[in-house]
Amino acid sequence: MSQFSPNEPLPVIWAISGHRLIDVFRQVAPDMEGRASISIIHRGYEEALSEIELRSERHHCDVIVAAGSHGAYLRRNLPHPVALVKVGGSDLLAALCKARQLSDRIAILMLKRIPPELQRFADLFSLPLVLRSYETAEEARHCLRQLANDGIQVVVGPGQVADLADEVGLTGVLVYSAESVQTAFDDAIEMAAAQRAEKSRRTQLDSILYHLGDGVVAVDMDAHIVMANPAAEQLTGKPIRAALGKPFGDVLPALHLRHVITSGTPELGAVEELAGKSIVVDRVPLFDEGKQTGAILALHGSNRLELAVSKLRAHTHRRSQVAKYRLDDMVSASPAMRRVIAQSKVFAQHSDAGILIHGESGTGKELLAQGIHNASRRARNPFIAINCGAFTETLLESELFGYDEGAFTGARKQGKAGLFEAADGGTLFLDEIGEMPLPLQTRLLRALQEKEIMRVGSVDPLPINVRAVAATHRDLASMVASGQFREDLFYRLNILRVDVPPLRERPEDIEVLVRKLVPAALARTGLDSLCSEVLAAVQPVMRQYAWPGNVRELENAVERLTMICLATGSAIRPSEMSELLDQAMQRQRNPEVSATEAATMRKRRPRASREEAGRVLEDCQGDHREAARRLGVSRTTLWRWLTQG
Repeated sequence: MSQFSPNEPLPVIWAISGHRLIDVFRQVAPDMEGRASISIIHRGYEEALSEIELRSERHHCDVIVAAGSHGAYLRRNLPHPVALVKVGGSDLLAALCKARQLSDRIAILMLKRIPPELQRFADLFSLPLVLRSYETAEEARHCLRQLANDGIQVVVGPGQVADLADEVGLTGVLVYSAESVQTAFDDAIEMAAAQRAEKSRRTQLDSILYHLGDGVVAVDMDAHIVMANPAAEQLTGKPIRAALGKPFGDVLPALHLRHVITSGTPELGAVEELAGKSIVVDRVPLFDEGKQTGAILALHGSNRLELAVSKLRAHTHRRSQVAKYRLDDMVSASPAMRRVIAQSKVFAQHSDAGILIHGESGTGKELLAQGIHNASRRARNPFIAINCGAFTETLLESELFGYDEGAFTGARKQGKAGLFEAADGGTLFLDEIGEMPLPLQTRLLRALQEKEIMRVGSVDPLPINVRAVAATHRDLASMVASGQFREDLFYRLNILRVDVPPLRERPEDIEVLVRKLVPAALARTGLDSLCSEVLAAVQPVMRQYAWPGNVRELENAVERLTMICLATGSAIRPSEMSELLDQAMQRQRNPEVSATEAATMRKRRPRASREEAGRVLEDCQGDHREAARRLGVSRTTLWRWLTQG
């Protein structure tokens, strides 16, 4: 079978002999049609070299086929690979049978040595064979004359021996058969295939090295340059490829390689100064089949490394900013929250317009934004969140829009991509949008309208594809009226609006959240066995509490009650839960009041009767919050006075 694809040209083989082996070449060559293109050259030694040199100027040759001393001569003097026609046992037997038909006085004359098995064969069968060997053509001619004087009539040997035998009056029988020539042609085809595969690999490697951004220089064991790519010349400023074969130290004396060659151990990550630039250098020994053959110098420009690190950090940041929550993950037992979730699903799936989420702190506005992102067609792309109230104006601008190299003092050399770029194709969540400074509101409006941004310090616009979801607890309409917020930006953000109700307006969700959060918190501390008892104690109290901090405050309260259970080893009591919430309420009114001071204030506060509490509530027209404020207690305490008397 051919080892070449149908689209590849056939391997080109030149079969060369100056003796009668040429006849066997001509006999076998037609059988190779379709597998190789074979040319037969009837020349020997110096004449063969001249003919090959002449033909090589116009034609390509993959492999040469020759035999005996002639083949060895061509191997020594040609760059082409040479496949030798070799003598096999069947060849000798066939030649001896032919010689025996002509005479019983037979000699075998072979190049350099007689195979030992041939001597054993002759001894075993008591054959009257004379075995001789030769080194040169003149030695073969002298040996043949001696054989003729000794009465030998037929000589078996290679083509040169057979021809010389005829010259001295003996009968020459060629030892090579059609089968051995066929085998030599098969070997030549395999050599051509291997040669082409190696050439293809080298071409690929050269192409890779040529386009590689890092510099590569290879040297042999004498530290002479054997290969270099263009990047190495760009980084070093030296014409290295023009210095192939020259000592490495003469071309790049500042980048020594001697230690790696002598020790065979790599040196990685060295920083060298070359031509006024910092270069990171890796020196690595080169091995071939376990034997060191040289060394490789890899050069990395510091700018490329810094840029790669910057991109890696941006990629890591991008991967870390993913939306973890879905709309179905949000607790929505109450009709009000179910409406919010249903509305958000419609906005996510059927529109790409901006969304404004309004709600008190702690109601889960960012969780809702993540859910909207995951329910939209942008779910596979980044979700990037930023709190607009957590940065100064200048820092917020660079975070959102990025900056170019040299934009300001301390800017990174390669600049930095902003969050708009990081969120490209996905969602940018602008939390606390009401805290954004007015000058930045103008830039944000332009980015949302034109769908393009400009980095700080740049004049080149960058197209973006980002959905903006903003959130605030402030009344943006009032801020527009007072000039604190741009009216046009308000309308751009307020295309779709979601109002998240506070926890006090959806008591059904309080129960569900308590049943979800309390068991999880107790399980984290190994207090699973107290779950039922704790829930029975805290649910009534938590249902009546106002939760001014909404879900976030509820989560914090659950964490505190869990720590109390862990400290006492028993379930918390309803009175303890009420005190815990009273402390939280007192801290919210006056953050500087400690827990001890709050407890003291509660002890000094006179307890109101059910009737007194009822009258205050009636005066407040049933407003529990206002009644609790007038009495100076929490809504939980007010509820306890009204129900317990």
